[in-house]
Amino acid sequence: MHKGFIKTAALLGALSVMLGAFAAHGLKKILAAGELQIFETAVRYQFYHVFALLAVGILYAAFPGKLLVWAGKLFMAGIILFSGSLYVLCYVKYQEIPLNWIGAITPFGGAAFIAGWVLLFLGVVKRN
Repeated sequence: MHKGFIKTAALLGALSVMLGAFAAHGLKKILAAGELQIFETAVRYQFYHVFALLAVGILYAAFPGKLLVWAGKLFMAGIILFSGSLYVLCYVKYQEIPLNWIGAITPFGGAAFIAGWVLLFLGVVKRN
């Protein structure tokens, strides 16, 4: 078990629920439909990868190694880059701040998610 990943997953999971509730009850009234959809996508992908990070933390007991550690790190990086950039994008659109280039960061987070899944696969397969 990799306790650090499990603790981080628990905190990010709680944050996912809070952000989802905030979107449903608070942001729904102030954001345009497109912006709200962007925010909800960020929450959804964050929550998906909370479970991936939790799985890495649990699987580490049976499949210890650098590949699983890197998978966990990439899931966290993906949450920060993918979801984080979308949260910031919603904020700057709402505040009408001309920083739309923030959305260009999002694909790097998506690439981190993909790489994390590949390393999770390789970390489990390598053990056999």
